[in-house]
Amino acid sequence: MTRAEMRKAAAKGGRGKKGAAAATAAAAAGPGKKRFIDYPRFGKTGVRRWLPSWKQWLSGFLLVFGCFVGLVFYLYQTTQIPDMNSLVNRQNTIYYWADNTEMTRKGEANRQIVELKDISPNLQNAVIAAENQDFRSDSGIDPKGMLRAVYNMAKGGETQGASTITQQYVKNAYLSQEQTLDRKVREFFITLKINQKLDKNEILKGYLNTSWFGRGANGAQAAAQAYYGIDAKDLNVCQSAMLASLLKGATYYDPTNPNNKERAEGRWAWILEQMVKIKAISPEERAKCTAYPMPIAQKASSKMNGQISYLVDTANRYVTATDKTITQQVIDKGGLKIYTTFEKDKVEALKKSVDDVKAANLDPVKRPDNDTFVQFAAASVKPNDGALVAIYGGDGVENGHFDNNAEVTGVQVGSTFKPFVLATAMQMGVLTSKDDSGKPKRINADSRYLSDDMAVIRKVDGSPVIGDDGKPYKQKNEDTGKRGYVSLRQAMQWSYNVPFVQLGQDVGNDNVANIAMQMGLKKEGLAGTNTATFPIGTSTVSPIRMANAYATFAASGKAAETYSVTKVEVDGTERAGFGKKDTKVALEPAVADNVTDVLVNVAKNGTGKATNALGRPVAGKTGTTDKNKSAWWVGYTPQLSTSVAMWREDPSKHQRESLNGTAGQESIHGGALPTDIFTRYMKAALANEKSVDFPTPTPVGTEVDSSGAPSTNMPTTPGTEAPTPPPVQPNQPQPNQPQPGPTTSGACVPGVDCPGQPSPSNSHHPGPGPSTPCLPLFCPTQPTSGPPNGGAGNGGGSGGGKPTGGTTPTPGGGGGGGGQAAPQ
Repeated sequence: MTRAEMRKAAAKGGRGKKGAAAATAAAAAGPGKKRFIDYPRFGKTGVRRWLPSWKQWLSGFLLVFGCFVGLVFYLYQTTQIPDMNSLVNRQNTIYYWADNTEMTRKGEANRQIVELKDISPNLQNAVIAAENQDFRSDSGIDPKGMLRAVYNMAKGGETQGASTITQQYVKNAYLSQEQTLDRKVREFFITLKINQKLDKNEILKGYLNTSWFGRGANGAQAAAQAYYGIDAKDLNVCQSAMLASLLKGATYYDPTNPNNKERAEGRWAWILEQMVKIKAISPEERAKCTAYPMPIAQKASSKMNGQISYLVDTANRYVTATDKTITQQVIDKGGLKIYTTFEKDKVEALKKSVDDVKAANLDPVKRPDNDTFVQFAAASVKPNDGALVAIYGGDGVENGHFDNNAEVTGVQVGSTFKPFVLATAMQMGVLTSKDDSGKPKRINADSRYLSDDMAVIRKVDGSPVIGDDGKPYKQKNEDTGKRGYVSLRQAMQWSYNVPFVQLGQDVGNDNVANIAMQMGLKKEGLAGTNTATFPIGTSTVSPIRMANAYATFAASGKAAETYSVTKVEVDGTERAGFGKKDTKVALEPAVADNVTDVLVNVAKNGTGKATNALGRPVAGKTGTTDKNKSAWWVGYTPQLSTSVAMWREDPSKHQRESLNGTAGQESIHGGALPTDIFTRYMKAALANEKSVDFPTPTPVGTEVDSSGAPSTNMPTTPGTEAPTPPPVQPNQPQPNQPQPGPTTSGACVPGVDCPGQPSPSNSHHPGPGPSTPCLPLFCPTQPTSGPPNGGAGNGGGSGGGKPTGGTTPTPGGGGGGGGQAAPQ
């Protein structure tokens, strides 16, 4: 018996004589024999009894190692090399309309398998120099690279691609592009077999015929045709180095994208140097590549004509952003089914609206210096849902326009940004006045602000904002009128800049930015909040984002994340994460509905009154930027929110040009062509839907006038039409206009604050002179016709700081857009 057995026997015997006898007998019998597996260890006591001996450690290691070797051998023997023919016959990626009918399909149709002798040695050497310089001598496996990739996947970090050309070939030809542990293990064993089965030339041929080069080109022959219009066997050294650079990521190294050009040229030069290093070319041959070999213009696929290419581009962006394992390369390789939110009838209606307005207004032959390079963009979103139902991305790839204008992020939004400022003041309050609880006082649309052209903008403490010229910053409106203090409803109606630049100071530009982001804008699209002109649209937001942010107003403050894809299937398996997301409350319903009420007035009586032709309730805002470089209309009904943008851009220079003179007009404003496109489109898009009224706004905030506002007041209430400003002659002085008094420090700024006498004020700005019997806007003897040429108004833009509005302010200073005396 073992000691343990003896103790058990003693325990069973208890305290009686039998137990004692049993224990004595057991002790006399001795410890017994060792077991085959001596654990717990024989003859040991205490901790040592449970510690394995070195023999046991060695035996365990040999057992595990043997099992591992056996498993590896088993996996190697049972791993089958897939049939490569399935690669060539793989399905295209298919895109579907919102009603599940097929929109288009694309994939690896752009492929031609060629022999290695039909691929230029220059390209072969460039690829080896760039991707795997030891290719001719290696075993096909990079153990360090694979272990690093497995480790990164295990800890949830960024995965890495295969290191050797053989591994990349296996991934391209036999496996999916997923970065998973299972795929890495299969890649390892298939690579070992491929390296044993094929010689290096066969592997290189397979790799060059299966690699993705961008532009939908799979394989060297398709790439040579796509980028240079020649066969792969005719590629020279310079062209070969460029194509080899694309293998690292065509999305980032295609030089036709201006954002990629510097990066692409740098990698191209590096590859040439590596070719010299491995003696694939001589330094003299390298020296001949002095100029970067720019590719030819991208050829349009017949399946991508019209708006289809832009719809596909938008859907692809959403798919790759939502599921990081689905890259553009995966999409181009095929086998996906992508179900979109795009409604065919609305897409066609939007395109027709743009085409009709262009045909009616633009004449590049008659006005080549003004009507060429005119760009349009539009997007349409469902409020309270986020579904993107239609976009207009440009003239079509068949006409050489490859950029998706609906996704453009370089066009300033102008005065379409002002509603976000008003919403912030209503929701968060102004810092210049406190409520009973000591918090910033929330205001309403009846609050009155000074609207005079070239009025000084003041900080919360009453001191003037200082421009980069060291002088008090004066904000410019689009006309030069002195209209005095007007309600924010009227300021929005006629798109005066001065009230909203001042309101931005009062409420805090950072707060405005936060509200705008809650409503759907992205931080990267917003301009710096340290300039005074931030509230009037210096930000560059895409039409899709603007349409979705305004949809938050239409949904009474509920923000929905924009989406363009409802379902994705990869090789028959549905991926998670697509479709409609839960909405979130970005604004109080009362705030959103009151802003909508203000924007209804803009559409009905102000700069957007062309939308009256729609014949149903509409809310929206025009936008025009400094130097007339862009024009916007963003509007909505309860069922649909749509943005339309317009600008000029010379594609050879990639810079914005003024719209002055376009369509034979002195200047183009948001209330003209963009509003016309919106109205035509919405009339068709909503033809089968009944007219729906906006919610009746409940009161929100109180009237908090900017300091200096006179005691006489004619407040407007929600739903009522704001009085129409009287005409003002440019540069005509207004003798009864109140002048700002001294600053809070008691001193006056020459030429700014000194004229006039101060009067008591309950806010931070000095009061007006006491000799003001009435404001021109409210005097009963004034005419009631609209502003010159239909209304003043200007969007944001760069500039400001100087009285002429010509420079950008320093951080914390002013900045701002002047403009022309015409409506938006």
